[in-house]
Amino acid sequence: MEAIVDTLVGYIWGSALVILSLGVGLYFTVVTKGVQFRYLREMVCLLFESKSSKEGISSFQAFCLALSSRVGVGNIAGVATAIAAGGPGAIFWMVIMGVLGGASAFAESTLSQIYKQNLGGQYRGGAPYYIEYGLKWKPFAILMAAVICLSYGLLVPGIQSNTIADAFKNAFEIPPYITGIVITVAMAYLIFGGVKRLAKYADKIVPMMAFLYIILMFVILGANASKVPDMFSLIISSAFGFNAMFGGIVGLAVSWGVRRAVFSSMAGAGEATFSSAAAEVSHPVKQGLIQGFSIYIDTVVVCVATGLMILITGMYNVIPPGGAPIIEHIPGIAAGSAWSQMAVSSVFPTAGSGFVAIAIFLFAFTTLMAYYYIAETTIVYLDNKIKYPVLTLILKVVFLATMFFGSVQSVGLMWGFGDIGFGSMSYLNLIAIVLLSKPLLRTFKDYECQRKKGKDPIFDPRQAGVENANIWIEISEKYKAKQNNKE
Repeated sequence: MEAIVDTLVGYIWGSALVILSLGVGLYFTVVTKGVQFRYLREMVCLLFESKSSKEGISSFQAFCLALSSRVGVGNIAGVATAIAAGGPGAIFWMVIMGVLGGASAFAESTLSQIYKQNLGGQYRGGAPYYIEYGLKWKPFAILMAAVICLSYGLLVPGIQSNTIADAFKNAFEIPPYITGIVITVAMAYLIFGGVKRLAKYADKIVPMMAFLYIILMFVILGANASKVPDMFSLIISSAFGFNAMFGGIVGLAVSWGVRRAVFSSMAGAGEATFSSAAAEVSHPVKQGLIQGFSIYIDTVVVCVATGLMILITGMYNVIPPGGAPIIEHIPGIAAGSAWSQMAVSSVFPTAGSGFVAIAIFLFAFTTLMAYYYIAETTIVYLDNKIKYPVLTLILKVVFLATMFFGSVQSVGLMWGFGDIGFGSMSYLNLIAIVLLSKPLLRTFKDYECQRKKGKDPIFDPRQAGVENANIWIEISEKYKAKQNNKE
């Protein structure tokens, strides 16, 4: 099974997807004139602007729900696998992909807001919705929904539960099946409680875990302050092939850096589009900007934090796929969460491994919450009349079973399944958002014009010249009435 999965991963994650991911990020950076740079301050301010409503969650809750799916084991175990295969230079290319990915995330999240729908009294939207209503291509939308549902309902959850179980085994010697049972029961409580319960927990856990993890990075760097200049020199020289030891794998550095950045942030793959559509905002661009900011947190901050901790403590090996080892600082220790645990334990011998295990649990568990929300939203899309509620029940059972299965299976198999799911989604969604550039740029232009006039932007699709965004006619009237009352 692992051999078959590895072969499929090799085909999906070839140079074509790496070039497409970088190219689309660069394209949206150019056509929006660097939106992820120009609007950085506004991204932060918008986080706390909107409040939840009967139909939608707040911008901050949507941001946290999206960040909970972005910040997961890809930020810890995934970074380790990138270093193992591509060397220290992979960290540099992760950052480049993260920066460019901010523009892709802005594009897809803005589109998800433009074409969201009110289904069952709640805002729903995402990649399948903007493909159907924006591109007017229903078969493509159904294919996208099916791939996303398969990915998040079956292929991907096992990565998170596997890493949690592995971390707790390393730190506390808890058997994986025990960890699997506990996290499966806990997730059952949340997913049977509905989307609002998921958002309620995400906006409390995510900011706390990200803040503590960043503090930990600075402590580790401070304890190894004399090594910091050499570490950054190693990253840069390895990224461009200047380092004699890693010069022969610069292509792998680019490939694995981009690959794990996409896996971690999912910018351009459609993941955050579902939580973005659920937000209550007065203009689609506002949520697009907020989600663009989440890429900085995920890739440029959290992933880099992991990479720096591993590199500065020397707790890594570099063994290119199919090649001879280049460096073996920790012989016999496979890439994964164990590297991060060893890095922290080098400074905190008694508590380091346990702290990272708990951090992994928080990262991965909130990611699983977001995964279920995404899978459920695709079920709602495929059956928008809710004629067959048993489909949602089946999804819950399959999702929980996959979690437990993943916790007791091999690491390689679970990562392979995840790469297949995320890679397939990325191809489809990157093509879709490029094809939808026209309504996106019209919406962005509308936002900028209103800001220049000193207004708090309100989106009216009729004025912006965007078709099939009819829900916004009612929403715009609501916000215009509020604005008039204030005046």
